[in-house]
Amino acid sequence: MSPKQVVFKKISKDKSVGVYMGRRDFVDRVGSVDPVDGVLLVDPEQLKGKKAYASLSCVFRYGRDDTDVMGISFKREIYMATRQIYPPLQDKEQGILTKVQDKLLRKLGDNAYPFFFEFPDNLPCSVGIQPSPKDSGKYCAVQFEVKAFCAESQNAKVRKRSTVCLTIRKVQYAPEQLGPAPCVQTTRDFLMSDKPLHMEANLEKQTYYHGEPINLSVKIRNDSNKNVKNIIVSVEQIANVVLYSNDSYNETVATEDSGDSVDSGAKLDKVYTLLPLMANNRKKHGIALDGKLKHEDTNLASSSIIKEGVLKEVLGIMVSYRIVVKLIVGGIMGTSEVGVELPFQLMHPKPEAVKESELEDEVVFEEFKRTYLKGMAEDEDEGNVSPAEN
Repeated sequence: MSPKQVVFKKISKDKSVGVYMGRRDFVDRVGSVDPVDGVLLVDPEQLKGKKAYASLSCVFRYGRDDTDVMGISFKREIYMATRQIYPPLQDKEQGILTKVQDKLLRKLGDNAYPFFFEFPDNLPCSVGIQPSPKDSGKYCAVQFEVKAFCAESQNAKVRKRSTVCLTIRKVQYAPEQLGPAPCVQTTRDFLMSDKPLHMEANLEKQTYYHGEPINLSVKIRNDSNKNVKNIIVSVEQIANVVLYSNDSYNETVATEDSGDSVDSGAKLDKVYTLLPLMANNRKKHGIALDGKLKHEDTNLASSSIIKEGVLKEVLGIMVSYRIVVKLIVGGIMGTSEVGVELPFQLMHPKPEAVKESELEDEVVFEEFKRTYLKGMAEDEDEGNVSPAEN
């Protein structure tokens, strides 16, 4: 049976504008990014002579909602593009349409108009820092949003009931060409020991997928007169908030305290298995997560891949991973540590593309769930928002 063509839709509260999109995830391939395409449905009677606009924005948030009430802005607009969709500035027939847009225009009728946005190549991917369980405010995050609204002009005030907002994600998948498997070794000399301790650690590959076990090979040759009392292996996530303050979060997302020992003159050759999962870190504040769509779960943030020449300062939150191997070595003067680090990538595999010809002609609509702001009035005197606000 052919897969169904799912289209996500969201209608403004006053029914003046509605947005229809065939996807919510847009892939950053480092060299290029999927364009954002969709269809705007308008109701000319509800518009009452006003114009309809669509916008694509990228916002970096790093505060709670209630701080904005105090007059302090805790969000920074990284990118904003706005287009007039209705009345159209060019004939619909003259534009180049995607197949989804073409289907939607035929299904929705004469009051449907296509829109199209290109991502600049220097924008960050969707990622956020997990708040503590008690924190009800917005977390530190890079968020993308498609918005439609009607107004007298692009810069005029807009009523909330005449606005519809859809959260989308800009994501990266594992590269097709993978780098060499990480391998590291170290030799440690100790005071009053004629011979050293040697350790080698290596991974099977450079890139692992979310939910895939990571097998770590550790080889130790202990020619020293010290005893290795314990071996601890862990996966660490490093999230650097480079946009505004260069904060850094370093969190352990998987660990094994093995209790293995290696006596003086002995050897060890063992494979340890680690599994970094969001499910095991739900209550941990400070870990980075892949951009989350409302009412949906997410996973640990994927490793960031940077296009050459792009300034890191505009990339929001940079995420990387490493495995740390730590040996606890005992001696007369107390214990000491011997450690190595292996950087690796944690990402999603590139999904298999579904050919347009394999999709059913029938379109299945799925609602974007909407949560209205508390205290938003139902009458004509409700508060106004600017086109850039939620």
